[in-house]
Amino acid sequence: MASTGHDSHSIGQFRSTLTDKSPMGDPVRQRSSSVNPSIRDEEAMPFPHQVRNSLKPVYDQTNRRLKPRHIQLIGIGGVIGTALFVQIGQGLVDRDRYSSHLRYGMAEMVTYLPISSPFIRFAGRYVDEAFGMAAGYNFFVFETALVPFEIVACNLIVHYWSDVVPAGGVIAIVVLLYGVINITAVKWYGETEFWLALGKIFLIIGLIIYTLVTMLGGNPLHDRFGFRYWNEPGAFAELYKAGSLGRFLGFLQCLIQASFTIAGPDYVSMAAGETENPRVVMPRAYNQVFYRLMAFFVLGSLAVGINVPYNDRELMDAFKNGRPGAAASPYVVAMYRLRIRVLPDIVNAAVLSSAFSAGNSYVYCASRSLFGLALEGKAPKFLRRCSRNGVPIYCVLVVLSLGLLGFLQVSNGTAVVLKRFTSLVTASQLINFCVMTFTFLRFKAACHAQGLARDSLPYKGWGQPWVAWYALTGCLIMTFVGGYTVFLPGQWDIPTFLFSYAMICVFPVLLIGWKLLKRTKWLAPHEVELFRDLAEIEDYTRDYVRVPEKNKLYALLDKVFE
Repeated sequence: MASTGHDSHSIGQFRSTLTDKSPMGDPVRQRSSSVNPSIRDEEAMPFPHQVRNSLKPVYDQTNRRLKPRHIQLIGIGGVIGTALFVQIGQGLVDRDRYSSHLRYGMAEMVTYLPISSPFIRFAGRYVDEAFGMAAGYNFFVFETALVPFEIVACNLIVHYWSDVVPAGGVIAIVVLLYGVINITAVKWYGETEFWLALGKIFLIIGLIIYTLVTMLGGNPLHDRFGFRYWNEPGAFAELYKAGSLGRFLGFLQCLIQASFTIAGPDYVSMAAGETENPRVVMPRAYNQVFYRLMAFFVLGSLAVGINVPYNDRELMDAFKNGRPGAAASPYVVAMYRLRIRVLPDIVNAAVLSSAFSAGNSYVYCASRSLFGLALEGKAPKFLRRCSRNGVPIYCVLVVLSLGLLGFLQVSNGTAVVLKRFTSLVTASQLINFCVMTFTFLRFKAACHAQGLARDSLPYKGWGQPWVAWYALTGCLIMTFVGGYTVFLPGQWDIPTFLFSYAMICVFPVLLIGWKLLKRTKWLAPHEVELFRDLAEIEDYTRDYVRVPEKNKLYALLDKVFE
């Protein structure tokens, strides 16, 4: 289907074909899910070979209602949850070097073709349909597992204050609120996530300022402790073994924890199909979200090392015994050490909103990933149906029903439940990162083979393909290293092994099974459908007219986050 010529073409060359005149003198326009869906593909006049391949039935009924400020805060809100304020206490989180390289490849592909559930569908289009199927369900499991994780976290945080409301009641309330927010129009999801994520930003900035003030002696004890804990007991903790090997294992555990904590490009990408003017908005969002997250996590991990020593008994007991809410947060532990009152309750309330916001984002991403699978024929057709507001309602309901796994906490210890979900999620996320980088490498090869100049794309990543290969290698190694602790003497635990390596086994089973069932083909670069759905995006981009915001506050916020 693709051109095999050696001349480089730009997107603009194909854009001009979208306004060619028909013999009757009427402009020929590609059908869009947001324009007249009754127009049949056969009614359009012939397009160049590449663009004609994009004229296929489209069932995507979602609406582009998310503004730049929504996209940027969704990307931040989906990443900043209990991990940054509580789970970070399990180790000094190493700066995530792979996420920085992932954003370049994802930004390049998604800004070129900003469709619903992009990288899941790209995996099938640019590599192999079976590969796309396995990638889609891996990401669905990843996001869906995070929903009950944050629900359980919300319950823990509430019980920091009181046990009056039973665990089942808190979990039911959280699930109900997620349902109300995600079943309404995507615009209201965007607004909810915007304000919740904004609260997270203020919280982390406030905690960084708190660290600076208290370390310089601004605390009830007037203790100018500075970087004391970097020397006593030291910056590197020994884990499982003594000496250099123990310190290396401690550092390795930090890398594994970082794999669970850090994301970003995937959350921004999942909203591409519902974003206004995506080819302008998305490139900015990728850059700004990444740099903000990097600053928050690097400064946050630095602050944790300043506030609490890694051998603090109260912190170790909190994680071991599953103490409620922010009691396990290193910031709260530090406040208790300095005899600071009131602030722990404020931090706990902010962490509650943070956990709720993160779970809200996971419901959105999980439902959109399932929706993308349905659009590609890899999930039941009824999941393609959207409400009048453009929400894939059945996908949302499926995710919420799986979120009820949070009730496992009622019969199992909370610490155990959170640990299991963390192991499962970490493996799935690393596999997802591998999928994204490999898909980009195939996309780049297809661009070269089909003469699509990368310089003409809305966004071009630097250092490719080398940074993509670096990210792929690093993520692949970490995927298998994630559950290494079960192989150490005396550490074998069957549930931990299964949760750490289940998706590593499931992924190839799904890939091979779908390939045998559907007899799919591994695509050569010249066979990749680079121009599928391109005409619709070009049509939307050309005709896009920004609607002025009537609300003065929202107009100001839109301008700030542009």
